[in-house]
Amino acid sequence: QVQLVESGGGLVQPGGSLRLSCAASRSIFSIDVMGWYRQAPGKQRELVATITSGSSTRYAESAKGRFTISRDNAKNTVYLQMNSLKPEDTAVYYCNAALLGIMRYDYWGQGTQVTVSS
Repeated sequence: QVQLVESGGGLVQPGGSLRLSCAASRSIFSIDVMGWYRQAPGKQRELVATITSGSSTRYAESAKGRFTISRDNAKNTVYLQMNSLKPEDTAVYYCNAALLGIMRYDYWGQGTQVTVSS
């Protein structure tokens, strides 16, 4: 079991930056993949970025060059640094922890709202 708590969302102007944090209730050292997803109103949840236990990263095309995912195992926290934000980045952002094995187990946070507007 993993409880995840996101923070850092808010209202920001286009071109601005935000850093989201995801604090886990247990050590993330052995969690295979941690990631950020987002869901805009009327749309499906989509992947933003993931980072493996070996710190390999993957980004959605829309996030490449603007967002950076990182993890601090000592703090059991994953971050998403978002720069050059656009109105289309407006969504609820969810943290995910995935344990991979014979079966995949996914754990989700409650989400944090990011609104990009002038």
